[in-house]
Order: sequence, then structure tokens, then C-alpha cells
Amino acid sequence: QAQLVESGGGLVQPGGSLRLSCVGSGRTFSKTSVGWFRQRAGKEREFVAAIKWLGDGQLVAHAVKGRFTISRENAKNTVWLQMNSLTPEDTAVYYCAYQTSGLDLYPDPAYYASWGQGTQVTVSS
Repeated sequence: QAQLVESGGGLVQPGGSLRLSCVGSGRTFSKTSVGWFRQRAGKEREFVAAIKWLGDGQLVAHAVKGRFTISRENAKNTVWLQMNSLTPEDTAVYYCAYQTSGLDLYPDPAYYASWGQGTQVTVSS
């Protein structure tokens, strides 16, 4: 069964940076688009970014565009989320997941499965 494991979260000051990693297992990783989502306290899970299986297409949420970058290296079964200029509003648990249908990239979590356990990001002074 395909699994994803997130890491790289932590406590960072406003304006700081973090790089999250999402490592996959199984043979499907290199042939599957992957998305990052986040869930802030008391709010629904929201889309952050997604990347196609060859890395030749990305979709980034408006709220983080220009600050967050998604990339992947299939040889390492890894997708990264580089987060710069962090603000307290970025505080959340961040999850990655496989996109399970569709040829394009989608911000709707209904298109995704095999969610990891999440990694906590806290932006605070």
C-alpha cells in the first residue's frame, strides 16, 4: 500500500523559512501527482500546492504564491515544499497526499488519498 511520510516542520519566526519533505513508498510514487495541504486550528483542510508526476506542472494556491515552491525528485521518492517569508497565518499541520484521479492538477482534497500523518509548522516570535 502506498504511503507518504511528511517531515521538516517546526517552530520558526515570522519571515523565516522551512522546507517540508514528503517521502513516498511503493512503485506508484514516480507516476503520481502529489499535493500539499494544510489544516489550521478550527478550519478545514486547504490546498497549498501540487505537482505533476514528471514535475512539469505545478499548481500553487493564491495565498502562498510567490512564497512557497513545490518540487520533486522521483529518484528519491520525495516531494518538497519550500516555504519562505512565513507568517503566523501559515501555522498549520501540513499534509501531503497522492492525487488519485484526473489528468490535471486539482485543489480539491477529494482528488487525493493516502494522506500522511502530517507535520506541524508553527510560525511565532
